[in-house]
Amino acid sequence: MNAPSNIEEHALNYFRKKGYKVERDIVLEGSSGISHRFDLIVTRSSNRRGVRILNWKRTVGVNVVIKLDKASEDVNFRRPILISNKFSSHAKAYANRKSILLLTRQDIRRF
Repeated sequence: MNAPSNIEEHALNYFRKKGYKVERDIVLEGSSGISHRFDLIVTRSSNRRGVRILNWKRTVGVNVVIKLDKASEDVNFRRPILISNKFSSHAKAYANRKSILLLTRQDIRRF
């Protein structure tokens, strides 16, 4: 079996190895009536989490993390996950306060 070549494939392998059931490209309507797209929905036990994957060369800023947080709250997900290459210090601080898991490509490849 070939090693995964992109960040989404690494993410799929990462969550499956951690025992999560994984759904891809899911659109859910929130309590606000707005539709939200998640790259993955990962489920283990009764814990369901939304995942966004950004394969950006640039640093992910706090606004992206806030947007994921608000979308997750709207569909009643707790502790969303954001995967990208690097995050700003403000993004990390916000994620830490709101229990949002930030993972880098290196984090998911190491597992």
